Amino acid sequence: MARSKASAPAKAAFTTPNPTQSEVTINVFDGTRKAFVSGKNILYRITDGKQNQILLKEVPEASLTAKGLPFYDNAGDNYSILVSADKYGQAGFFPVKLSPQQPVTLDLMLVPKDPQLNFADAKWDTIEAQLPFLSAGIGDAAGEQRYEDAMENKPKSLASLLNLTTAMKQIFLPQGTPLDYLKQMIWDDTFAQDRFFAWCGPALIDQVKAAEAQGNFAREPAPWLFHPGSTSSWKQIQFGEANVQLTFHENNTQKIGGQQCVMVEPDIDYYKDLGAHTLLEVLPNDVTHGLSDPVTVYVLRWIAGRRAGIPEFNPPYTIV
Repeated sequence: MARSKASAPAKAAFTTPNPTQSEVTINVFDGTRKAFVSGKNILYRITDGKQNQILLKEVPEASLTAKGLPFYDNAGDNYSILVSADKYGQAGFFPVKLSPQQPVTLDLMLVPKDPQLNFADAKWDTIEAQLPFLSAGIGDAAGEQRYEDAMENKPKSLASLLNLTTAMKQIFLPQGTPLDYLKQMIWDDTFAQDRFFAWCGPALIDQVKAAEAQGNFAREPAPWLFHPGSTSSWKQIQFGEANVQLTFHENNTQKIGGQQCVMVEPDIDYYKDLGAHTLLEVLPNDVTHGLSDPVTVYVLRWIAGRRAGIPEFNPPYTIV
């Protein structure tokens, strides 16, 4: 009896990318860093680099995949993507470089227009263990009292502190992170919603200079214009937005634990570009006597980190 031949295995289907089209998936999260509430309408807007609006669509979904977007093989592929929702702010990213070779995923965050700060995960015992410089020089009890006073009376300043220390923990210098060099918090009126001051070991300056040589920081020219009394300053250049800036006041010193320390002023700018920073952040704030908003910093830094593919920016508080 003749044996039947085994049929050849079916070949896997393979789809060749359309060389004239691109694809992007947009995922929307809320201020708790979880997927945006299901069933609430989100307006998605996609504009190409030629300023043509390619998509304007409102759907009750926290994720949208846009296919068939034009590919130009030039600056026209630098897309801007925006999302918004009723009673929430707007979030977006630019440039989102699209190509037929690989679909792109973009994660964005929407927070309420009237945001509330939730510090449920920022209890003193946990924070003090992670940030011992907060109680250095004053003791645990006084440190806890000042921390809880800030939570009650200066919540935006506390949010800024948690933003900054979380971001600094993610900066890897040739030796350690900037947090490793902070010796003592300066608890006075300089503690604001956009910065704090502390005493640090002078080796931090050398570490930042080494990071500059590696292309991770850039020296800021004439930092005393925006930071009175400062002598030197460097800004992280890893992201397009929400980079940490470390400004040093080397004429202000204090001996701590037998070491002569210098004053450091960490803050986060909205914009990487100095011109944009001046026109869009510093000048409006000077006119209104306002300060950079820690909620905006939280959103920008989270989005920038997701876009860069680094571990999630996760301060121990949320926005609801």
